[in-house]
Amino acid sequence: MIAELQLDLARMRMACVDSGPVRMGRVVACDGGLIEVAGLPLPVGSLGLIENDAGSECLAEVIGFRAGHSLMMLLGDAMLLRPRASVRALGNPGEVRVGEALLGRAVDALGEAIDGGPRLDLPHAWPLAGQREGALERASVHHPFDCGVRAINALATMGVGQRLGIMAGSGVGKSVLVDTIAGHAVADVTVVALIGERAREVSDFVNRHMAGHRRGGIVVVAVPADHAPNLRLRAAQYASAIAEYFRSQGKRVLLILDSLTRVAHAARELALVLGEPGAARGYPPSALAAVTRLVERAGNSARTGGAVTGIYTVLADGDDTNDPVVDTARAILDGHIVLSRELAQRGHYPAIDVPASLSRVMDELVSPDIARAARRLRALIAARETNRDLVLMGAYRAGSDPLLDEALTMSGQVDAFLTQERGAAEPLADSHTALAALMAQAVGGRDA
Repeated sequence: MIAELQLDLARMRMACVDSGPVRMGRVVACDGGLIEVAGLPLPVGSLGLIENDAGSECLAEVIGFRAGHSLMMLLGDAMLLRPRASVRALGNPGEVRVGEALLGRAVDALGEAIDGGPRLDLPHAWPLAGQREGALERASVHHPFDCGVRAINALATMGVGQRLGIMAGSGVGKSVLVDTIAGHAVADVTVVALIGERAREVSDFVNRHMAGHRRGGIVVVAVPADHAPNLRLRAAQYASAIAEYFRSQGKRVLLILDSLTRVAHAARELALVLGEPGAARGYPPSALAAVTRLVERAGNSARTGGAVTGIYTVLADGDDTNDPVVDTARAILDGHIVLSRELAQRGHYPAIDVPASLSRVMDELVSPDIARAARRLRALIAARETNRDLVLMGAYRAGSDPLLDEALTMSGQVDAFLTQERGAAEPLADSHTALAALMAQAVGGRDA
C-alpha cells in the first residue's frame, strides 16, 4: 500500500510536529481497526508512521483520543501490527500542501501523484479543514455559470459560486452527467474529487480529461472505494482545500465532488468506530455534520473576487429521495438536479426530472422573459408527466385540459430540447435562445 500511495517518507520525516517532548509512541491496543497509541499526544488529523520489527511501515491518522492515548486508523492496507510497535509523528497537523503544480495532475488524498508523473513540489500550506470565513465575507451569486448542459442552462440556470446537487439512484447517469460538465463547463480551474468510485472509473476519467486541451486547468483527487474511510474523507477535504487555494488567487473554480454520499459513508464508519451511536438510518450526527461543513466551503469570496462553484453528486440509496444524506444536502445546497430512473430507461439523456429540479438563484441571473419561458416549459412537462398513464390508456379526451393539450402537441419538440448527446455541449447563451424559440413556437401554435 505504501508503494501504491507513492509516499516520500524520507521527506515527511523531516517535517516538524509540535507534539511535546515525547516524539515516539507505542501501540498499546488494536480493536476493530482502531489503534490506541500511548506516549504520543497528537492533535486530531495528524499523521503517524507505525513500524514493526520486520521493517515494514504504514501510515495512520489520528481520529480521536481517549484517556491520554491517541486513537489512530490506518491509511493503507492492514499490516502485521504487534503490541508496543513504535509510532512516529509525521507532517504538520491539519495542513496540506497546495500549489500551481497540481494543475494537470491526478493525486491521492495525501497529495501524492497517482498519474505516473514526477513528484509534486507544492510550496504552500493550507488548512485541511479550510479557512473559515464570516457570513458577510461571502459575496452573493450574481453571474450565470455555463455548465454546457442545455436542460440545466435553460431550466435550472446555475450561478458562479452556487452549490448544486445532482441526486439520483445508482446507474441513472450521475457520473456521465458529471463527465459532461467537467469537460465543457466554463471555469478557470476545475477540481474533481472522485470519492469511493470504482478504480476503473477513476482510470477512465483521468485518461479522458488529462489528454485534451483542458488538461492545464484540471486537478483530479481520487480515492477508490476499497481504501480506508479516513482516506476517503480526507480526499474530499483535500479537494475542497485545493479549490479554496485557487479561489484565494482570485480564480473562478469549479469543484465537482462525486459522491457526497460516499463521503457521508466514510464519516459514518469513522464515527461508529469511535463509539458514536447511530441515529437516522445508522448515520451518527457527526456524519451528516461533515456533509454540511464540506458544502459550506464552496461559494464566492468578497475579499479576493474568486469563487468556488460546487457540484456534488448525491446517491439516493434505494432511489429514496428522503434518505438522510439526500435530505441534508437538499436543505443546505442552493439547488438540485434530480435524475429519473424512468427517463433513463426510456433512453432519455440526460435523465433530468425537470419538475423536481430547481436552481434557487435562477431568477436573479436571467431576464424576466427567460424566467417566464422556463416556468411555462416546466408547467408543460409537469402536465404531460402527471397525466402520462391516462393518455397511454386512451382515457384522456382532447380539449379537457388546454395545458395538457399543448403539452402533448409540443411533446416531440420538448423531448428534443431536453435531450443531448453524450459529450456534446451547448453554451449558456445558445440554451436560452433555444428556450425562447421553443416557447415562442408554443405560443404561436396556441394563438393559431
